[in-house]
Amino acid sequence: MIRFILLGAAGLGLLGACINEDLLNPMADKQPKFAPYKATTQYKDGLTMRKPPEGTVPRQRLTLKPDVTTGRVKTAQGERYVTAVPVTVDDTLMKLGQKRYNITCGTCHGPLGDGDSPVAHQMALKPPPSLHDFADRPPGYIFEVASEGHGLMAAYKAELSVRERWAVVAYVRALQLANLGSMDEVPNDKRASLSQEAHQ
Repeated sequence: MIRFILLGAAGLGLLGACINEDLLNPMADKQPKFAPYKATTQYKDGLTMRKPPEGTVPRQRLTLKPDVTTGRVKTAQGERYVTAVPVTVDDTLMKLGQKRYNITCGTCHGPLGDGDSPVAHQMALKPPPSLHDFADRPPGYIFEVASEGHGLMAAYKAELSVRERWAVVAYVRALQLANLGSMDEVPNDKRASLSQEAHQ
Protein backbone atom coordinates (compact mmCIF):
# COMPACT_ATOMS: atom_id res chain seq x y z
CA MET A 1 0.00 0.00 0.00
CA ILE A 2 2.81 2.37 0.92
CA ARG A 3 4.54 1.53 -2.39
CA PHE A 4 1.40 2.59 -4.34
CA ILE A 5 1.18 5.85 -2.41
CA LEU A 6 4.84 6.65 -3.07
CA LEU A 7 4.53 5.77 -6.77
CA GLY A 8 1.39 7.92 -7.03
CA ALA A 9 3.11 10.88 -5.36
CA ALA A 10 6.14 10.52 -7.64
CA GLY A 11 3.89 10.35 -10.71
CA LEU A 12 2.02 13.50 -9.67
CA GLY A 13 5.32 15.27 -9.09
CA LEU A 14 6.56 14.34 -12.58
CA LEU A 15 3.21 15.33 -14.11
CA GLY A 16 3.33 18.71 -12.35
CA ALA A 17 6.84 19.37 -13.62
CA CYS A 18 5.79 18.72 -17.22
CA ILE A 19 2.70 20.94 -17.37
CA ASN A 20 3.02 23.74 -19.91
CA GLU A 21 1.07 26.67 -18.50
CA ASP A 22 0.53 28.07 -22.00
CA LEU A 23 -1.66 25.02 -22.70
CA LEU A 24 -3.87 25.86 -19.73
CA ASN A 25 -4.00 29.60 -20.34
CA PRO A 26 -2.57 30.59 -23.73
CA MET A 27 -3.27 34.29 -23.02
CA ALA A 28 -0.96 34.30 -19.99
CA ASP A 29 2.11 35.21 -22.05
CA LYS A 30 0.64 36.21 -25.40
CA GLN A 31 -2.06 38.77 -24.81
CA PRO A 32 -2.95 40.72 -27.94
CA LYS A 33 -3.06 44.46 -27.35
CA PHE A 34 -2.51 47.74 -29.14
CA ALA A 35 0.41 50.02 -28.29
CA PRO A 36 -0.38 53.77 -28.36
CA TYR A 37 0.66 55.65 -31.53
CA LYS A 38 1.25 52.40 -33.46
CA ALA A 39 -0.34 51.71 -36.84
CA THR A 40 -2.95 48.98 -37.12
CA THR A 41 -4.96 47.27 -39.80
CA GLN A 42 -7.81 46.72 -37.35
CA TYR A 43 -9.46 50.05 -38.27
CA LYS A 44 -9.93 51.74 -41.65
CA ASP A 45 -8.07 54.90 -40.62
CA GLY A 46 -5.04 52.88 -39.49
CA LEU A 47 -4.95 54.52 -36.04
CA THR A 48 -4.59 52.47 -32.88
CA MET A 49 -5.77 55.17 -30.48
CA ARG A 50 -9.52 55.71 -30.74
CA LYS A 51 -11.73 58.65 -29.91
CA PRO A 52 -13.96 57.93 -26.90
CA PRO A 53 -17.56 57.11 -27.82
CA GLU A 54 -19.79 60.18 -28.02
CA GLY A 55 -21.27 61.13 -24.66
CA THR A 56 -18.58 59.53 -22.48
CA VAL A 57 -17.30 61.61 -19.58
CA PRO A 58 -13.68 61.33 -18.43
CA ARG A 59 -13.14 60.61 -14.75
CA GLN A 60 -10.41 63.24 -14.48
CA ARG A 61 -10.38 65.96 -17.10
CA LEU A 62 -7.28 68.09 -17.56
CA THR A 63 -8.20 71.42 -19.10
CA LEU A 64 -6.34 74.45 -20.35
CA LYS A 65 -6.79 75.84 -16.84
CA PRO A 66 -4.20 74.00 -14.71
CA ASP A 67 -4.98 76.30 -11.78
CA VAL A 68 -8.46 74.74 -11.65
CA THR A 69 -7.59 71.11 -12.37
CA THR A 70 -4.28 70.84 -10.49
CA GLY A 71 -4.18 73.75 -8.03
CA ARG A 72 -0.86 74.88 -9.51
CA VAL A 73 0.27 77.57 -11.96
CA LYS A 74 3.51 78.15 -13.82
CA THR A 75 5.30 81.41 -13.17
CA ALA A 76 8.66 82.88 -14.15
CA GLN A 77 10.00 81.58 -10.82
CA GLY A 78 8.65 78.08 -11.47
CA GLU A 79 5.50 76.18 -10.59
CA ARG A 80 3.61 77.24 -7.48
CA TYR A 81 0.31 76.61 -5.72
CA VAL A 82 -2.59 78.94 -6.41
CA THR A 83 -3.12 81.41 -3.59
CA ALA A 84 -6.87 81.85 -4.10
CA VAL A 85 -9.71 79.46 -4.91
CA PRO A 86 -9.93 79.67 -8.74
CA VAL A 87 -13.70 79.09 -8.96
CA THR A 88 -16.49 81.42 -7.90
CA VAL A 89 -17.02 81.11 -4.15
CA ASP A 90 -20.68 81.70 -3.36
CA ASP A 91 -23.33 80.31 -1.06
CA THR A 92 -24.00 77.35 -3.37
CA LEU A 93 -20.33 76.35 -3.44
CA MET A 94 -20.00 76.70 0.33
CA LYS A 95 -23.04 74.49 0.96
CA LEU A 96 -21.63 71.90 -1.44
CA GLY A 97 -18.28 72.11 0.35
CA GLN A 98 -19.91 71.64 3.74
CA LYS A 99 -21.86 68.62 2.51
CA ARG A 100 -18.88 66.92 0.84
CA TYR A 101 -16.57 67.78 3.76
CA ASN A 102 -18.95 66.24 6.29
CA ILE A 103 -19.31 63.07 4.20
CA THR A 104 -15.72 62.61 3.04
CA CYS A 105 -13.38 64.54 5.34
CA GLY A 106 -15.13 65.17 8.64
CA THR A 107 -15.14 61.50 9.64
CA CYS A 108 -11.37 61.72 10.18
CA HIS A 109 -10.60 65.44 10.56
CA GLY A 110 -13.67 66.16 12.71
CA PRO A 111 -16.70 68.36 11.98
CA LEU A 112 -14.74 71.48 12.97
CA GLY A 113 -11.54 70.45 11.18
CA ASP A 114 -9.64 70.19 14.46
CA GLY A 115 -8.80 66.48 14.12
CA ASP A 116 -11.21 65.53 16.92
CA SER A 117 -13.29 62.61 15.62
CA PRO A 118 -14.13 59.02 16.61
CA VAL A 119 -11.91 57.78 13.78
CA ALA A 120 -8.99 59.93 14.95
CA HIS A 121 -9.30 58.53 18.49
CA GLN A 122 -8.90 54.99 17.10
CA MET A 123 -5.72 55.85 15.16
CA ALA A 124 -3.18 55.94 17.96
CA LEU A 125 -0.09 55.59 15.72
CA LYS A 126 -0.74 58.61 13.45
CA PRO A 127 -4.12 60.29 13.91
CA PRO A 128 -5.46 62.71 11.27
CA PRO A 129 -4.08 66.21 11.86
CA SER A 130 -6.00 69.32 12.71
CA LEU A 131 -6.62 71.26 9.51
CA HIS A 132 -6.11 74.44 11.50
CA ASP A 133 -2.39 73.63 11.58
CA PHE A 134 -2.36 74.18 7.81
CA ALA A 135 -4.05 77.59 7.75
CA ASP A 136 -0.83 79.09 6.36
CA ARG A 137 -0.84 76.77 3.33
CA PRO A 138 -2.24 78.08 0.03
CA PRO A 139 -5.56 76.72 -1.27
CA GLY A 140 -3.73 74.93 -4.10
CA TYR A 141 -1.87 72.81 -1.56
CA ILE A 142 -5.09 71.74 0.15
CA PHE A 143 -6.62 70.95 -3.26
CA GLU A 144 -3.60 68.81 -4.19
CA VAL A 145 -3.74 66.86 -0.93
CA ALA A 146 -7.49 66.28 -1.37
CA SER A 147 -6.80 65.10 -4.94
CA GLU A 148 -3.66 63.00 -4.52
CA GLY A 149 -3.68 62.09 -0.82
CA HIS A 150 -0.84 62.52 1.64
CA GLY A 151 0.81 60.05 4.01
CA LEU A 152 -1.90 57.69 5.27
CA MET A 153 -4.66 59.80 3.71
CA ALA A 154 -6.12 58.39 0.51
CA ALA A 155 -6.58 60.30 -2.74
CA TYR A 156 -10.14 61.51 -3.29
CA LYS A 157 -10.03 62.63 -6.92
CA ALA A 158 -12.05 59.56 -7.92
CA GLU A 159 -14.77 60.31 -5.34
CA LEU A 160 -14.91 64.10 -5.62
CA SER A 161 -15.16 66.08 -8.85
CA VAL A 162 -12.89 69.09 -9.41
CA ARG A 163 -15.69 71.45 -8.37
CA GLU A 164 -16.44 69.38 -5.25
CA ARG A 165 -12.78 69.44 -4.24
CA TRP A 166 -12.62 73.23 -4.60
CA ALA A 167 -15.86 73.45 -2.63
CA VAL A 168 -14.20 71.43 0.15
CA VAL A 169 -11.13 73.70 0.01
CA ALA A 170 -13.36 76.77 0.36
CA TYR A 171 -15.19 75.18 3.30
CA VAL A 172 -11.91 74.17 4.98
CA ARG A 173 -10.75 77.78 4.60
CA ALA A 174 -13.97 78.92 6.30
CA LEU A 175 -13.33 76.50 9.19
CA GLN A 176 -9.76 77.79 9.51
CA LEU A 177 -10.87 81.43 9.48
CA ALA A 178 -13.57 80.68 12.05
CA ASN A 179 -10.96 79.09 14.30
CA LEU A 180 -8.58 82.05 14.00
CA GLY A 181 -11.21 84.78 14.12
CA SER A 182 -12.96 86.54 16.95
CA MET A 183 -16.50 87.85 17.43
CA ASP A 184 -15.17 91.39 16.85
CA GLU A 185 -14.53 90.48 13.20
CA VAL A 186 -18.12 89.35 12.61
CA PRO A 187 -20.38 92.02 11.04
CA ASN A 188 -22.84 93.49 13.55
CA ASP A 189 -25.90 92.20 11.69
CA LYS A 190 -24.59 88.58 11.91
CA ARG A 191 -23.51 88.51 15.57
CA ALA A 192 -26.96 87.92 17.02
CA SER A 193 -27.64 84.89 14.82
CA LEU A 194 -24.19 83.42 15.63
CA SER A 195 -24.74 83.86 19.35
CA GLN A 196 -28.16 82.23 19.05
CA GLU A 197 -26.71 79.24 17.14
CA ALA A 198 -23.94 78.84 19.74
CA HIS A 199 -26.48 78.51 22.55
CA GLN A 200 -28.70 75.95 20.80
